[in-house]
Amino acid sequence: MEPAARARNLSKVYGQADTRVVALDSVDVDFAAAEFTAIMGPSGSGKSTLMHCLAGLDQASGGEVFIGDTELTELSDKALTKLRRSQVGFVFQSFNLVPTLTAKENITLPLDIAGNKVDQEWFDIVVDTVGLRDRLGHKPTELSGGQQQRVACARALASRPAIVFADEPTGNLDSTSGAEVLGFLRRSVDEFKQTIVMVTHDANAASYADRVIFLADGRIVDELREPTAALVLEKMKNLDAAARRNEAAVGASS
Repeated sequence: MEPAARARNLSKVYGQADTRVVALDSVDVDFAAAEFTAIMGPSGSGKSTLMHCLAGLDQASGGEVFIGDTELTELSDKALTKLRRSQVGFVFQSFNLVPTLTAKENITLPLDIAGNKVDQEWFDIVVDTVGLRDRLGHKPTELSGGQQQRVACARALASRPAIVFADEPTGNLDSTSGAEVLGFLRRSVDEFKQTIVMVTHDANAASYADRVIFLADGRIVDELREPTAALVLEKMKNLDAAARRNEAAVGASS
């Protein structure tokens, strides 16, 4: 099966000369369809940059990025916007709900903007799966943080996108609400064959995934299948220790 998304020789550079920073360094990676992948790494490793380039939110400095068989770097701004609207779902740490709209209106907002009709059967499945049936008429301020993030998850799935990108989706939630959101993302893969790519710093959150990839200094340095929180935490400790050693070595040489 064709990957839902992939990158080939992907690079991203910020600044020039003395201020030049290589955020991504020749990254090659595939994200299989109907699979839940977590991206982890020390602070500054490039994990959020990778997700933003894959999702078409940030422009690559070099290499290629594909959603399905569509190469993003060849698209005009208009075509890229259309692709994101129809093929990509987003879940952010800060929920990004419109405060004047109800939960139902927030969920259907991407479809309404695109002028597409809501698939009522699919809408009902998503709403019932996230447990929001009795909250559809409520505005964000009338919902808990966990409920707001579940609205955001439902919104991401409402258009049945090819892939959903989640950036620290449990970062603002308590452990109970976070588990509810992660459980929903897991179910969306298992039951609806959705593809999820999630950036997280939380080993427990990563344990919900099928696969974890680890970045350091803009490169993929390790991968873990069938992760447990303990295994993820061990690998992260090793990466953090290596990052500290590198910083010390750079400091000593300068």
